[in-house]
Amino acid sequence: MTDPMPKTTLIKPAEINPEWYVVDATGLTVGRLATQIATVLMGKHKPTYTPSVDTGDFVIVVNAEQIRFSGSKMAHPKNDNFSIKMSKKFYRWHTQWPGGLREISAINLWEKNPEEILRKAVQRMMPKSAMGKRMLDKLKLYAGTSHPHQAQQPQPFPPHLLPAQS
Repeated sequence: MTDPMPKTTLIKPAEINPEWYVVDATGLTVGRLATQIATVLMGKHKPTYTPSVDTGDFVIVVNAEQIRFSGSKMAHPKNDNFSIKMSKKFYRWHTQWPGGLREISAINLWEKNPEEILRKAVQRMMPKSAMGKRMLDKLKLYAGTSHPHQAQQPQPFPPHLLPAQS
């Protein structure tokens, strides 16, 4: 006699075999790419996803400086993907000191550290826990086309997980 309820498989940390994926961010929208990267980092794209275990994979993002915001384009001397939405976007944080509210515009952040825009977008989609911080450590961002992770033999990002080009 068969059991009417299917068995739930819970994966153990020793059974995890993370893979490495590489994605080219040229011309992709920040939020749409960040949701797909967060899905892979958490492991939700796998049938063996277990919420209490880090089952995610590593993600390498190249050309992170070529990421774009949605919205109509504007002229910018350094960034072809500059948009009105990028000029209105601000990142705010508090230093936990009185009067410690700080902010930086997306344009200034892009000029200082272009990879940080995508890192912040993915970070805000991850779990707010110690495990979420470990998952975020599996994200490797590079402004250029090269990366030092050739020894891990990264595969191309799965096409069904890439956001649709608009």
